[in-house]
Amino acid sequence: MKRARVAYAGAIHEAVPHERGLRLADGRVLAEHEAVWLPPVEPGTILALGLNYALHAKELAFGKQEEPLVFLKGPNTLIGHRGVTRRPADATFMHYECELAVVIGRHARKVARADAMRYVAGYTVANDYAIRDYLENYYRPNLRVKSRDGCTALGPWLVDEADIPDPGRLALRTLVNGQVTQSGNTRDLLTDVPGLIEYITSFMTLAPGDVILTGTPEGVVNVAAGDEVVTEIEGVGRLVNTIAGDDAFLHA
Repeated sequence: MKRARVAYAGAIHEAVPHERGLRLADGRVLAEHEAVWLPPVEPGTILALGLNYALHAKELAFGKQEEPLVFLKGPNTLIGHRGVTRRPADATFMHYECELAVVIGRHARKVARADAMRYVAGYTVANDYAIRDYLENYYRPNLRVKSRDGCTALGPWLVDEADIPDPGRLALRTLVNGQVTQSGNTRDLLTDVPGLIEYITSFMTLAPGDVILTGTPEGVVNVAAGDEVVTEIEGVGRLVNTIAGDDAFLHA
C-alpha cells in the first residue's frame, strides 16, 4: 500500500494513489498538481548516511569507512514532493543525493540483524542536497551543509515494508531536466538496511516515525536555479523537486 500526506483546501489529508492523481481519505480525487505534498511521515529523528556506496566514496576520493558514517538532520530540512529547494548565490557546487529512506515502525533497541526488518514500517524516496562549498570535511558533514531549511525532499509515498520484498535490490536514478545523471542499485550499499538498524540501535533507541536516509550512489553533478530534479527508486516512487535562487525567497 502507498500512502501520502497532502495539504488541500485548508486541511491536511491522508491520500492514496488514483489513476487521475490521488484520492483523499474523504473520497475527493485530485490531480497531482492540485495538492501541496507534505513529507509522507511526520518524522522524529532523521538519521543520514555518508559514503555508504563504494563508488560514491571513490567519486569523492575516499575509501571504505571502518564503520557507518551517520549524522543527524533537523526536521526543518524536509519538504515534500514538488517542493522547491534553495540554492544560495554563493554556492559553486550544489548536488542532489537520491536515497532510499527507511521509516521505522516500532521502538527498536539493540536489534539483531536477523530481526531488523520487523522494525521497518516502510520506505520512501529522499533527495538530500549538499553544498560542497560549505563542507568542513567529508567525514563530518556540518549543519550548514545538511540541516539547511528545505534541503531534503521526501516522498511522495510511504510504501509499506511488505510491498518491498528486498530493499537490497532496488534500482535508483536521478534525472536533471529529463536527462539521467545518476544511476545505481541498493545492492551496492556498504551497510545495508538490516545492518544499519543493527548498528544504530546498538547505541540509541529508534522510535516510530524515525527516518534513516541510507546514502547515495555515484553520479552527483552540480545543479542550478531553475533545474527540475527527479529522483526515482524502483517500486518506491518518483520524487520531483525544483531548484530556485535566493531571489525566489525574498532574501529571507
